Amino acid sequence: MLDQILKHLEALVSFDTRNPPRAIGSDGIFDYIRAQLPGFHVGVSDHGAGAVSLFAVRGNPKRLFNVHLDTVPDSPAWSADPHVLRVAEDRAIGLGACDIKGAAACLLAAAAQTDGDAAFLFSSDEEANDPRCIAAFLARDHGFDEVIVAEPTQCEAVLAHRGIASVQMRFTGEAGHASGANAISASALHQAIRWGADALSFVDDESHQRFGGLTGLRFNIGRVEGGIKANMIAPGADVRFGFRPLPSQDTDVLHDRFRALAPANAEYTPVFRGPPLPAGDVAQAEDRRLAARDLADALGLPIGNAVDFWTEASLFSQAGLTALVFGPGDIAQAHSADEWVALEQLATAASHYQRLMEAYA
Repeated sequence: MLDQILKHLEALVSFDTRNPPRAIGSDGIFDYIRAQLPGFHVGVSDHGAGAVSLFAVRGNPKRLFNVHLDTVPDSPAWSADPHVLRVAEDRAIGLGACDIKGAAACLLAAAAQTDGDAAFLFSSDEEANDPRCIAAFLARDHGFDEVIVAEPTQCEAVLAHRGIASVQMRFTGEAGHASGANAISASALHQAIRWGADALSFVDDESHQRFGGLTGLRFNIGRVEGGIKANMIAPGADVRFGFRPLPSQDTDVLHDRFRALAPANAEYTPVFRGPPLPAGDVAQAEDRRLAARDLADALGLPIGNAVDFWTEASLFSQAGLTALVFGPGDIAQAHSADEWVALEQLATAASHYQRLMEAYA
């Protein structure tokens, strides 16, 4: 089956689904996938802004497979055309091969080997921090109880991961000459730097928190802009930051803590929020983790450790589905130059996908 997987992966990688720029239409890669699924009822929906989903169903399954087709942009560090698949010894190299078109190729190859009931949801906005595809699917009367979300987990079932939150802050100062005694307090950049120091100290204080093998609060100040020149008090400063809470941490409480560290006139604007996996309060999260563990055991999937990266499995969990993450590849290769996935990982994933579809046959 590996030959078929690589044939599909070569085609999928050739389609430009970089996100940004979110220039993804309802043809192209979706026309290709539709053509590979004879016997499936297929529908394609355009949700705008490059968010397109393809839902394919055969028979009457209660379990959904979800995989996103968009990729991050390539970088100048690529050694060859990122949209031309290269197979070298033990790996397949191409933009999205690991994250996560390899899983899509495996699903297509596995579906051709069985007549069992199956349902696939392919989406194209996971990398955009604007999950329109999943939201639209969950808003419909879909009838599914379980979902396997494909991300690079080295063919192990991941039952828990962090949430994610992104924030934009605006600090306002008082313009003036930098020689003035008020420069220390009037500068918007000084306010932002003080806030950053206090935020980092708070994050350090959270290092004792634990959930399912994960520890502490992940935090990153990704961008700081402001000021005019060295001898002028900065009248404004912008900060972009993000944090990744454990399933046991309340995102709203964390927002309140970070906001409280800033001056009262600072603007604090959350721009994206994704729940942890499993979603819910502490009791709900533990119940849902145990349900996902039972599902993985029942499906014969090896269980891996909790991970620090975020996936859309949490959105399904938040909606009440039993959700786990499972797919070929290592997250260490995702988003990297000359991104690759091991051939052995592709073969293993396809074997599991086929076995799970055959269980319905």
